[in-house]
Amino acid sequence: MNMMKTAMLIAFMTALFMGIGLLIGGRAGMMIALVVALGMNVYSYWNADKLVLRMNNAQEVDARTAPEFYALVERLAQNAGLPMPRVYLIQEDQPNAFATGRNPQNAAVAATTGLLSRLSADEVAGVMAHELAHVENRDTLIMTVTATLAGAISMLGNFAFFFGGNRDNNNPMGFVGVIVAMVVAPFAAMLVQMAISRTREYAADRRGAEISGAPLSLASALAKIAGAAHLTVNENAERNPAMAHMFIINPLNGQRMDSLFSTHPDTANRIEALRAMTDIGRPGAPIAGRSAAPGLRQARVNSGAGGDAGRGTGGDAGPAGPWSRGADRRPPSATGKGPWG
Repeated sequence: MNMMKTAMLIAFMTALFMGIGLLIGGRAGMMIALVVALGMNVYSYWNADKLVLRMNNAQEVDARTAPEFYALVERLAQNAGLPMPRVYLIQEDQPNAFATGRNPQNAAVAATTGLLSRLSADEVAGVMAHELAHVENRDTLIMTVTATLAGAISMLGNFAFFFGGNRDNNNPMGFVGVIVAMVVAPFAAMLVQMAISRTREYAADRRGAEISGAPLSLASALAKIAGAAHLTVNENAERNPAMAHMFIINPLNGQRMDSLFSTHPDTANRIEALRAMTDIGRPGAPIAGRSAAPGLRQARVNSGAGGDAGRGTGGDAGPAGPWSRGADRRPPSATGKGPWG
């Protein structure tokens, strides 16, 4: 079903791209847009994940360079029955995370250093379980392709004045077409992003809570991330707003409400849905009828987070990171063991 949705999305974005080309450059513009769109569709399918990671300056890590974080993702992937994804760190103070890749066999998950330094082990587990849920649901392809095509459509609209309105380009709509392209292109791309994110985030929250076994840890993480997102500017996301829908919380500064222009559901609504999954609201309580995943129980023991609930910065699922005993609070490096070693 998701492959059909992806195909429909690509067809819609291609038609939109061609329509903008027609408005800007007439039939010749439409044919050029078709060729460009076909090339971008092929490129997006195979390489959009690499492009998104590169645009965020993500650095791949492994069991040697980020042992605790890598092991946590590995345990979660086993709990979900997924292949081990590639793991990336982004040197960014704003706490956030996203997943990318065309299928579970070629997936990657990325977290910012701000996420690891501000959240507890259980909270980070909830966030990364949410991202693995996107991988399991095969949301990552459609989200990544959308980010690439939406960015291209927005860019095409922004450059419309440079190519449209010329008296010699045989464009019957002239400046009217240029203005329509500049307004409609980014708006249409934004609507597609909104439709994708707002329906899929709730499903990923629920499945992520099942994978980690602690809905309230994910709820606490969402509250912390959303609060910090308004106070910390993510420069990469601000330069490339078409990627915003890929993150677990909208990384664009100052956008939080459940409105027409939001790429994410309201955080309070997501937290309420997660709390409804727990037994009588006990902090860290497992999903009704389930026990916490064994790998995560062991992670709590190893990290020392289990007995420190309530000492975090606004959360109810353990202390803020770093996780290990006596570690300092410097964010982890993509080339070293981070604050835990």
